[in-house]
Amino acid sequence: MLLGPSGCGKSTLLRMIAGLEEPSSGSIEIEGRDVRGLTGAARGVAMVFQSYALFPHLTVADNITFGLSVRGVAKSEMAHRLDRVVALLGLEKLLARKPAQLSGGQQQRVALGRALIAEAPVCLLDEPLSNLDAQLRLELRREIRALQQRLGITMIYVTHDQSEAMSMADQVILMRAGKIEQHGSPAELYGCPASLFTARFIGSSPMNLIDLDDGPHGAVAAGGDGAVLLRGSGRGRVLGLRPEDIDLHHEGGDGRFHATVTAVEYLGAEAVVTCMMGERPVHARTRGDGAPPVGARVGLRWDAAAGHLFEADSGRRLPLEAFA
Repeated sequence: MLLGPSGCGKSTLLRMIAGLEEPSSGSIEIEGRDVRGLTGAARGVAMVFQSYALFPHLTVADNITFGLSVRGVAKSEMAHRLDRVVALLGLEKLLARKPAQLSGGQQQRVALGRALIAEAPVCLLDEPLSNLDAQLRLELRREIRALQQRLGITMIYVTHDQSEAMSMADQVILMRAGKIEQHGSPAELYGCPASLFTARFIGSSPMNLIDLDDGPHGAVAAGGDGAVLLRGSGRGRVLGLRPEDIDLHHEGGDGRFHATVTAVEYLGAEAVVTCMMGERPVHARTRGDGAPPVGARVGLRWDAAAGHLFEADSGRRLPLEAFA
């Protein structure tokens, strides 16, 4: 999965893998073979575009088999592959329709079928779900993931949506300004972000990032009430905490740091509660039916191992010092 904000270079990288653009330096290797200068078919790649790129005057069947017919594949072989692909994608009843007669999700399945029928070992997908509504995106994410596991092919998927990357990928490459910021499994990027950029980008609710300063007895929140957060120096450092790692205690409880609730985002089974800890907003996740009301005084507590420490200037991750 190639993940990153708009303009970071992920689609350009995908186009270079596909052979649509040539790199200015370096090599592109597929199965140990440098494929620079080869066509997409010679590279063994197929591509699904963001815009679907279906021929409006062709039927679903002809759209799917178009690439095979251009390459002169025998009609019997095309028919065999078509039967297999439409069965995988549930398109059996749509073969005679034109693209204008299809929903967005059905058009996306046709575009995916056109790539799969080539039986290339590598399938490239450039933000294929961005034009669909939220519910359909969720359904097709599951279908594409199940399809990849069933076929055992390599899929390189471009997206700016971190929830797609976290739910679908085996490996995520997070890009920033044309460079790789961090790569690893979704769990590695979420649980051990290598930089402030990764910490901000990964997670359905952003990580709380608390600027630190030096207090008389240790590191304190900059502009806070002087409560010690970490032992040692805090100036030039940032403490990161995931919202789900912060426990809320109602007034009178044993919360370690005191805060006031300023907003509650109800999400059903859970809620995201925004609190002001001094001058710093802090977000915490809690049960939806147990969220405190706006204006309530609460206590905040978290385990030492849940924290993440970063250098403010470079953004790089630092070893976490013991909590005071």
